Amino acid sequence: MATLVSFKEKIKGVGGDASYEAKAHVLREQLEAKIPASLRLPPAILEDPPLDVTRIPETCGLLTPQELAITELDATAVCQKIAAGELTAVEAVTAFGKRAAIAHQLTACLMDFFLDDGIKQAQQLDDYFRKEGKVIGPLHGLPISVKSQCRLKGTIGCGGFFVNIETSTEDCDMTSILRSLGAVFYVKTNQPQSLMHLESQSTYGRVLNPHNTSLTPGGSSGGESALVAMKGSCMGLGTDGGGSIRAPAAHCGIYGIRPSSRTTPTHGILRPHHGQDGVHASTGPICRSARDMRLFLEAVLSANPALRDPDVLPVPLKVPDLTQKKLRVGIMMHDGVVMPHPPTIRALKLVKAKLQASIRGRGGGLHPIRPRPRIQHSCDASSTTRMGVPQSDVFLQEGGEDMHPLTEWVIGPPHVKDHDAAQVWKLRDQRDIFRREYSDHWWSQNVDVVICPPFQGTASCHDTAKYWGYTAIWNLLDYPGAVFPTGLIADPGVDMYQEPPIPMSAADEYNISLYDAAIFKGAPVSLQTVSRRFNDGLVLAAQDVIERILKS
Repeated sequence: MATLVSFKEKIKGVGGDASYEAKAHVLREQLEAKIPASLRLPPAILEDPPLDVTRIPETCGLLTPQELAITELDATAVCQKIAAGELTAVEAVTAFGKRAAIAHQLTACLMDFFLDDGIKQAQQLDDYFRKEGKVIGPLHGLPISVKSQCRLKGTIGCGGFFVNIETSTEDCDMTSILRSLGAVFYVKTNQPQSLMHLESQSTYGRVLNPHNTSLTPGGSSGGESALVAMKGSCMGLGTDGGGSIRAPAAHCGIYGIRPSSRTTPTHGILRPHHGQDGVHASTGPICRSARDMRLFLEAVLSANPALRDPDVLPVPLKVPDLTQKKLRVGIMMHDGVVMPHPPTIRALKLVKAKLQASIRGRGGGLHPIRPRPRIQHSCDASSTTRMGVPQSDVFLQEGGEDMHPLTEWVIGPPHVKDHDAAQVWKLRDQRDIFRREYSDHWWSQNVDVVICPPFQGTASCHDTAKYWGYTAIWNLLDYPGAVFPTGLIADPGVDMYQEPPIPMSAADEYNISLYDAAIFKGAPVSLQTVSRRFNDGLVLAAQDVIERILKS
């Protein structure tokens, strides 16, 4: 069983030497000073909050009924109401900003808070709308939260370590595009040390899962997922190099898509290892609805990001009409390396049963997917090609920052090794061989999309996530994937092992050891829809169909 700790201890940040602690204290105090006194929760709530803190914004009395109603909207509805003159940009950002301040006190989800700047930006958009009678773009007035590593002029940015925290002097390409489309910025969100693990703890604190604060909201976009789950944002900007959009979205029971790489811009984003391209990261949304994922991608791609970022490919988003197409769905119950925990198995069995008749009735088919041999080798190769030559220990020494246990795990052997050029070429050759083998394997399954777990269970306990196979494999292959909530939650009375499980691997043995049904009570259960490279539109369309059938 997990050890009980105080709430203050739960949200504690990464430590370090005396010099680091002094500087880190200043940064944290600066952030806390930006939270208005009028939005501070009573000490009684913060001393001993419940495990599930998602209802506190509604009951704490700090938000008006109108503000609560606004923050119940998804991004699409916010944009529609602003365009129809039923809601102002100032009203929208004020409501989400106030709720974000409350969310931060309960989950440590923020790195920067600048609501006053957001209100000024929103006021300019409202003035334009009153004068011109139209919006400036498809995201006019939409409050968007931003992961800290995505540069936003005048705000705190971080490349994963204390030494590369900065006040950004310019926007990255993605935030620049979002700004041009009418988005309003008001917060930057927390992320993990190193940006390379599924636990979001940094100098600014440890981010907590709002549904169960004994669990992680995932990483590296964990601040985003916690904030969106708390309804302090209806759309957040994240990045995904190994699961960093999909795992956090899954952990918090919301939506997120990892687009095919090089379709959305990444130039100007802070990262600890520039020049590493063994696996390309993507930028994408974490949001409140399936239609919000489409809104984001259609808006960003309409801005022709390839014109400003030479690494972006001008690939249009084509969302097929699946009422006119036979959909062949594959279902992967496990990857042959780690068996998912009982709540996820329950969700997979439910979706399989629901789809069995429905898909065939539409003229399509449901197919069991065989795990690809050598998948464990491919995941090891993914870790190695992603990280390249490790420099994390150098960054930590320069900043006087303690190494987080999962940072130590992810940068050490066998995950990361020093390689000369010839060895790096060999690794990339192995990557390309595996991509071809998996492509052949995919075609042999005769499917359009695959449903699979986004993680080996629900959100994990803090500091325990050491297997990324259910997301990282798709990064290595560069296949787009969308995560969506099933509507199920972990239930200790149902989600028990019926008989002692037999481990499939050492990683599975570790994963089995982590499972205690009582610990995961109330955690959302999510699934993932995947398709081949550049089939992002098909992923969106199929996910929507699958989710509607599942919840029918």
